Amino acid sequence: MTSDKQQEFIRDLVIESTEALDQFEQDLLSLEKNETDADTLHRIFRLIHSLKGTSGCLALHKIEELAHSGENVLSLMRDGRLRASKELISKLFAFSDGLRTILGEVGQTGREGSSDHSALIADLNALHRAASIPPAAEGGAAGTFGLFADEEPAPAPAAAGPFADAAAIAETAIRVDVEQLDRIMDLVGELVLARNQIVRFAGSTQDAELVKPTQQLNLITSKLQENIMKTRMQPIGTLWNKFPRIVRDLSLELGKQIALTMEGADTELDRTILEAIKDPLTHLIRNSIDHGLETPEVRAAAGKPPEGMLKLRALHEGGQVIIQIFDDGAGIDREKVIRKAVQRNLVNADDAARMSEREVYALLFQPGFSTAETVTNLSGRGVGMDVVKRNIERIGGSVDLQSEPGRSTTIRIKIPLTLAIVPALIVRCGQDRYAIPQASIVELVRIGEDEAATVIEYVDQCPVYRLRGHLLPLVRLRDQLQLGTAPSGPVFLLVVQAEGRQFGLVVDSILDTEEIVVKPLGKELKGLAVYAGATIMGDGRVALILDIIGIARRVGLLNERASALAQGKSQEARAAGATGRQSLLLVGLGQGRQAAIPLSSVARLEEFALDSIELAGGSEVVQYRGEIMALVDISKALGYETGSAEERRVVVYALHGRSFGLCVERIIDVLDCEVKVQQNTARPGILGSAVVQKRVTDFLDIPALVAAEARSL
Repeated sequence: MTSDKQQEFIRDLVIESTEALDQFEQDLLSLEKNETDADTLHRIFRLIHSLKGTSGCLALHKIEELAHSGENVLSLMRDGRLRASKELISKLFAFSDGLRTILGEVGQTGREGSSDHSALIADLNALHRAASIPPAAEGGAAGTFGLFADEEPAPAPAAAGPFADAAAIAETAIRVDVEQLDRIMDLVGELVLARNQIVRFAGSTQDAELVKPTQQLNLITSKLQENIMKTRMQPIGTLWNKFPRIVRDLSLELGKQIALTMEGADTELDRTILEAIKDPLTHLIRNSIDHGLETPEVRAAAGKPPEGMLKLRALHEGGQVIIQIFDDGAGIDREKVIRKAVQRNLVNADDAARMSEREVYALLFQPGFSTAETVTNLSGRGVGMDVVKRNIERIGGSVDLQSEPGRSTTIRIKIPLTLAIVPALIVRCGQDRYAIPQASIVELVRIGEDEAATVIEYVDQCPVYRLRGHLLPLVRLRDQLQLGTAPSGPVFLLVVQAEGRQFGLVVDSILDTEEIVVKPLGKELKGLAVYAGATIMGDGRVALILDIIGIARRVGLLNERASALAQGKSQEARAAGATGRQSLLLVGLGQGRQAAIPLSSVARLEEFALDSIELAGGSEVVQYRGEIMALVDISKALGYETGSAEERRVVVYALHGRSFGLCVERIIDVLDCEVKVQQNTARPGILGSAVVQKRVTDFLDIPALVAAEARSL
């Protein structure tokens, strides 16, 4: 056999054996649950027997020796002389790891490396001897060449069972190197760019003979692009197949019982995305097992079944992939997180007490943060969740965490299907064009020049637009790019979404939609949070791709209150920030008091009949738009006496996607005025007071009032 031919066979062996070991480990997990599964026992024995024979033919004697030792143990299991106990399965997993190590060395260098597996071989041989079964003849039967050869030559013309299926698949499929696929994808990207240029040119001419072939080129390029993309798509199950082993090993190490379920394993993503999320998902799985799920004794004491539940779910939603990781463990202890954050000077104690649940959970993603009391192999080093968030966001995704203390934790990851070619909206700002991925865009709004002056309001000198009853913060792209004042004319507003929060991006004009090929930025521009990449337009000019999450972070729209707390802003500072021209909602409270609420905090005004108010956990709630909305009686919270009424007047306040109802005695007025707030009270829930409409008016600290109610639910 020539050296080149042998190396080709060795490459095939490494690829096929690595895939076969994935199935081998899945079968081991099945055997652990059903040790008498004869079909599975025969299948894994034949797999290792064939690996031994093939490696012997290729003079890979380390693999041959290790496979022979494992084969001896598997033969005893197949014959019913060794039980598939947890201890034995663990040794077979170590055996699989040993084979992977050697195969990895062979894959990198073309030959076996210096790794020593003599202790593992001795352990397997000792197992064999302990069963008092004479070892198989040294070397064993080499078998036929190939991973899926039978233990003995098949008497029939065609093999039966799953190995016959594998042979049939091999006749209709070929193996293509991933780098070759990447090169083809790059060429298709260049073809898409050339197509865009030709389509643009054809659209500007009246040449009928050019239009027809251009339309044909457009159609063929789109179909080629679609099919090439499919070759890069892989089911997420190829990644998830590794998790049952991780869950099994960690549950044994930590003394926990865990049932893993996986839904949506056939959900497909680009292989580049799969590779990027492999480590973040692995970390989150380990985190759920270590921090979330309790031991059987702790679960029993809490009235839970001893076996914890860990659930993975993947689905397509709006052109993106949603991955959920759920565990029915202890949830997140808010006070413990705050205590650790205060210890690490991430937030001061007074401000931490007023933080919302979402803001508390955001602390978990801070660099260096950990709630572990001691450092172990799994926890306590403060490295992990911040890296998870950063890696997910690097591919245009987002991660969100929700928890119900004592009951469950759910982590929700949103990622794009692919990074190579994406549909985008092309906008203009100044003299340049910019691309915005359509996955970030919710809707488009055009505001006429005449009405712009009246419908765009200002709260704390920040522009807002009232969209269907909700105040939408506005970000002018010109300001972020330092392009100066926009020319007169209509306002083009893009309602975009970043990490579940919406804001309006104001641009000069909206041009068109187009499929763009994403190109990475050069090292000189990588530090700019505004840009996510670049693309080449149909006219050959470069357009920068806007990073919506980066823009939102830059202007402080993401976790805005947490940013203020991290900078040490106290109640005095926030009261001082209320000074100036503001849009206010004036409300009446008990004992004839008057209070002001920033209009930016108001989602809408409602009235509820008394018989519609219910109790949950001892607190008043009302069913509102498909959710349970907590009611906060402002007068009672501030210690004022209240009168009786036939209905409740409620100011609906939205905090990070959750609605709260602020109960007031009456609605007085909505006005825009200059105010100067003085902090003349130490009463919790009041920032200070100012004279409004010739009356002393309390300025309410709504987040503090709501936070107390949120903790009680």
